[in-house]
Amino acid sequence: MRKSCLTIYFFVFITTVSAQYGEGVGWVSKFGLAGGFTPMWVFSDVDAINQMLPDFGVDQLSTGGMLTLGGAGYAYIMLIDNIRLGGMGYSGSMNSSGVVDGFRKEVDYSLGGGALSIEYTIPSIKRVGISVGLLLGGGSLELNLYKNKGEFNWQDAWSEISDAESSSENFSRSMKNSYYLISPTLNIDFPLDRFIAVRLGVGYQFTFGSEWKIENEQDFSGVPSDLNGDAFFIQTGIFLGFFAF
Repeated sequence: MRKSCLTIYFFVFITTVSAQYGEGVGWVSKFGLAGGFTPMWVFSDVDAINQMLPDFGVDQLSTGGMLTLGGAGYAYIMLIDNIRLGGMGYSGSMNSSGVVDGFRKEVDYSLGGGALSIEYTIPSIKRVGISVGLLLGGGSLELNLYKNKGEFNWQDAWSEISDAESSSENFSRSMKNSYYLISPTLNIDFPLDRFIAVRLGVGYQFTFGSEWKIENEQDFSGVPSDLNGDAFFIQTGIFLGFFAF
């Protein structure tokens, strides 16, 4: 299914780009450059985590997505009409916590990444920039579990980890999944004037080459296959620069 979606998207992307040249439409090329703040709402699949949380004793994580914050920028390269190159980065997290039998428990889920972007802005549409494109980069998701009780101090922290017979009530686990990503995107930029524009867009993050590690980069197996970085996202943004749509 994932390969079919990517194949269809590449066909549409290439067909759209080549149409301008193959049919001699003659639209005036878009141009400009900009950078800005790009909040996104990412719909990650956290069902595998939520299935474990009743036994852990805290509320489930939201299945309605989470907010990520970041930035993006781009410039039209001018060597090829209506093609712009750029990059972006983002990160966000959500957590659930509570007190169970005197223990403070918390689960923290975070997601982040960075990518290069290539987009084609449709020349036949005036006054706004409607662009289809791809993000190519990498990212990671992290899952941290905490169970602790009492107060902490410097000496006890070392004693807990040094003493083989330690009966410490404090416990934590840090799990990380690193991956490469490719995301087809559709963005609409609405210029408020020549120097400010707002964005609304959507995309889907496909991941590959993923690898799970636990603690200090130890191999980690048995993770459910659907706990990964694949996710649909909605992007917004406000950009400063120069726009000629």
